Amino acid sequence: MVKVLLALVTYHSSLITSSAQTEIPDSVVTAIDSMYKAMPADSEGWLTDGEGRIAADSIFVDLPPATTKDWSTWCPDPKRALWLALVIPGGGQIYNRKYWKLPLVYGGFVGCIYAMRWNNMMYKDYAQAYLDIMDDDPGTASYNKFLHLGRQITPANEDRYKTIFKKRKDRYRRYRDLSFFVMLGVYAISVIDAYVDAELSVFDISRDLSLKVRPAVMSNGTSLVASALGVNCVLDF
Repeated sequence: MVKVLLALVTYHSSLITSSAQTEIPDSVVTAIDSMYKAMPADSEGWLTDGEGRIAADSIFVDLPPATTKDWSTWCPDPKRALWLALVIPGGGQIYNRKYWKLPLVYGGFVGCIYAMRWNNMMYKDYAQAYLDIMDDDPGTASYNKFLHLGRQITPANEDRYKTIFKKRKDRYRRYRDLSFFVMLGVYAISVIDAYVDAELSVFDISRDLSLKVRPAVMSNGTSLVASALGVNCVLDF
């Protein structure tokens, strides 16, 4: 048992030497504690099991305390934030712990998707109405649902309605395509924001970095008579 304890102490010493922040597994601490309690001690304070003896307090020398992550000093990795934002929309903002930006990101996506579906529906309706008014089949008259109450398409105003349906069909198709590109823009902005936010998380914004504006007297170097009052900008960093 002493050999096991020595092996655990040696393992623990190597961990302390390699990194002061290494966490000792709870299983190792529990095993040492149980063996410590099970082994009898002699009159001089040594633990013994017949094979040798070891000082009771040497088992727990320099045991490092359990460490937890300090979120106040945590800095995000820009590359990881970039990849998360590329794979999952809004993932970079979650990784950077900027949760207040999520409604902006997802709201932009939802708004663009809604606009794209609405414009696509209107485009299909007006495209079908334009096809119906262009053919000679009287049974295809889907354009009637776009007419005001009491209005009818006659040979006198047929050309006018053909122009109206064609313009609206083209307009809603353009709006549908524009909604798609706006959604791509929202996605690109969310990715750029996640990367830049992670980069600026380590930017120095302490009091030593400041811009100060002070009044100054500017002289030509010969006399004070020719001097002038001005403003001096001083950048301390």
